[in-house]
Amino acid sequence: MKYYIGLSLASGSSMDSGLAIFDDDNNLILVDKLYKMNDIIHFFDNYSSTKDSEICVSMAWDKTMLNGKWRILSKPYQMVATNKLMPNQDNWTQRYTTRGSEYFRSLSEKGITVNRFEIYLTRQSMHLNSCYLERSPADCKFLQQALTNEWGIELPQNMMPMSQLEAILGAILAKENYKNPSNIKTISTFRQQNVIDVIHNPNLIKVC
Repeated sequence: MKYYIGLSLASGSSMDSGLAIFDDDNNLILVDKLYKMNDIIHFFDNYSSTKDSEICVSMAWDKTMLNGKWRILSKPYQMVATNKLMPNQDNWTQRYTTRGSEYFRSLSEKGITVNRFEIYLTRQSMHLNSCYLERSPADCKFLQQALTNEWGIELPQNMMPMSQLEAILGAILAKENYKNPSNIKTISTFRQQNVIDVIHNPNLIKVC
């Protein structure tokens, strides 16, 4: 039996990281929330099927702030890197945090398939992006209903945390990477690990 694990990694321990696991029969067998990196490490080190799993971990935005609102707004665009008069001090234009990178790389060295993914790009590729404010209650409800109605995934009626829904995306991507690698593209590398996305929107209803 193969398992497909998605981890929506938060930028820090003050926010919840979502965890989702599918089995080969497309059953969602576990969703959970983790906070500290030690909790994440403890889960993977003690999960009995880690070696039989495909893992996809999201890229967490680096929210380390130095000074000034303009730094917050400029970080996603990295305009400073093009201006010699505005040096990139303390690496504050870095988009993604390196949190957990060494541990995930250690899993890869043990022969476990670990890839990274960019949540918002994957949502667009899977036609799961909405017109609502990102991670707002309306956006969360939209994603949950889309996964239920259009993708045939059985989810509870009450609203789930956004981190868990994003982890489900990672699990879907991990399964597609294993089952249909021709539909997967590597868009970049981060800390010696591939950042992957789908080429075409896979429809789980056709597989069920």
